[in-house]
Amino acid sequence: MEKPVYWILGAGRFGRLAAERLLARRRPPHLVVVDRDLDKLRSLAEEPAELVHHEIIDFLLANLENEPNWVIPAAPIHVAFAWLSRTLSERGGVEILPVPEAVDAQVPNPWRDGKGGLYTSVARFRCPDNCSEPRDRCTATGLPRAGDLFSLLAKVKVPGYLPLVVRSHQLAPGVGGYRPSALRRLMARANAATGPIVVATACRCHGVFHALGRHTTPRIDARQG
Repeated sequence: MEKPVYWILGAGRFGRLAAERLLARRRPPHLVVVDRDLDKLRSLAEEPAELVHHEIIDFLLANLENEPNWVIPAAPIHVAFAWLSRTLSERGGVEILPVPEAVDAQVPNPWRDGKGGLYTSVARFRCPDNCSEPRDRCTATGLPRAGDLFSLLAKVKVPGYLPLVVRSHQLAPGVGGYRPSALRRLMARANAATGPIVVATACRCHGVFHALGRHTTPRIDARQG
């Protein structure tokens, strides 16, 4: 039986942790680690992983049709949103918008990054990087979980915007990812949108929002002028 293929997008601290924890499995997957920083890739040179020197969104755009089993975003960007906005920009104009303020009151512990993005977390403290994300209670506090953040974010109402949520699944302690089909569903819904879009990626505890608007260049009739 062939090994499942996992793409780790980013070879920084969280990418290295993801690689180490996935390779520690009894039956580790085939790992493809992508980063544009050669020094970061070299830090994984002793690991049994395929190392790819490439900008991660360019890699995702060029290779997603190769169907890895899981995509693990481990770079300090909102990967699903960056991939979506780059893909849409090739089909028409895309404008990156600030996340509407209406979102803040609907999510726990909102924090804005000053660049238009919004982060949210059910925790008011720094979570351990090896959290196993149990379904019923918080690893750090032991208290029952009130609900899953990805479910909450799917209910956010933003007047004039279509909210879209990509769920991040727990693949190992502190390691989250999604299947390529999640990105294709995101694209299909974005293509059907008639107005601006708010995109979130979230696990049970943490999430990030970004927003965009679309416009097309008016067609010029050669008979005019």
